[in-house]
Amino acid sequence: MSPVTSRTQVAIVGAGPAGLLLAHLLAAEGVESVVLETRSQEYVAARIRAGILEQSSVDLLSEAGLGARLAHEGDRHRGIYLQFPHERHHLDFVELVGRSVYVYGQTEVQKDLVDARAAGGQEWVYEITDTALHEVDSDRPSVTYRAADGTEHRLEADAIAGCDGSFGPSRSAIPGGTTWERTYPYAWFGILADVAPSTDELVYAWHPHGFALHSMRSDTVSRLYLQVEPGTDPDSWSDDRIWDELATRLGHGQDGWELKPGPITDKSVLPMRSYVHAPMSHGRLFLAGDAAHIVPPTGAKGLNLAIADVALLAPALAALVRSGDRRLADAYSQSALRRVWRCTHFSWWMTTMLHQDGDPFSAQLQLSQLRWVTSSQAGATGLAENYAGLPFEV
Repeated sequence: MSPVTSRTQVAIVGAGPAGLLLAHLLAAEGVESVVLETRSQEYVAARIRAGILEQSSVDLLSEAGLGARLAHEGDRHRGIYLQFPHERHHLDFVELVGRSVYVYGQTEVQKDLVDARAAGGQEWVYEITDTALHEVDSDRPSVTYRAADGTEHRLEADAIAGCDGSFGPSRSAIPGGTTWERTYPYAWFGILADVAPSTDELVYAWHPHGFALHSMRSDTVSRLYLQVEPGTDPDSWSDDRIWDELATRLGHGQDGWELKPGPITDKSVLPMRSYVHAPMSHGRLFLAGDAAHIVPPTGAKGLNLAIADVALLAPALAALVRSGDRRLADAYSQSALRRVWRCTHFSWWMTTMLHQDGDPFSAQLQLSQLRWVTSSQAGATGLAENYAGLPFEV
């Protein structure tokens, strides 16, 4: 039986924030798209991911009409704390570089994007299988897939955007290319807890036992992390052991500060890795977000990189499909990769400065680096500039 054939201007593979934001920005340009996703809508909406938005990401979401709930519920932070034994220092990004960051989780961004796409009556298809990309070198690329009811489909388009993460089919549809990858020798043990945060801004802590991070999701929910060995079983840690180790690494009792424990509602272990794939485009196929790059979460760059990609890709695709103008499309990969590599370096730098690798010499170098960053205007400004966010084109 022949597949059911349909047509759109841009086929978007992946319904995470990158895919849905791209669809939203294209719709504002009068460009039609169809979003395809292998997971269920409920699964995608419930994924717990990054919780920090750069100022440039907030500005773009607001300009795109997606900032109402963010403005009301997002938590604006002026900076972060850097901590090492017996010392905690606040880096004020607003004073240093004139920009702040916002705590507003990827789950919340996803909700806003889903609501906007539903309100616009735009098309998406969830729970597809056997997804494949075809003829991406031609002017009529297509995506084939099997729908949840078992029917086979072919979606023809003027261009395809691969926003389907590191395990989707889009990246492998680009012939050749180079992938740079690094796997770190540690992981993050993350918890969600129903307890008010014990800090007003994020605390990044270096400790001889390993790194710890105190983050938050809201006024009543805390998000905390511990450095652990890769492959650690979350169930092997009791709640008491988790809170005791967090208290130790985060400096409970130091200068009267206390870590407030509470009921733990979620435990997970996150491997730490980086990869970058180049080029990010080929013919009429363009990659965005995790399909092209992944960074460790230490620098809070993952979601922001996806937003930055889409900010460049949306006008490029609009010009391509509306008038055949390829100038922005041809420049997309090189433009995006400049920012990708800058953020990849910053994420590596933050990660290697704060995590224990078992080498006493490395530990002394880390402490020296932390003392410099927290005592030098130049050091603090460099961290603030990268953390609070670079322009979409660097």
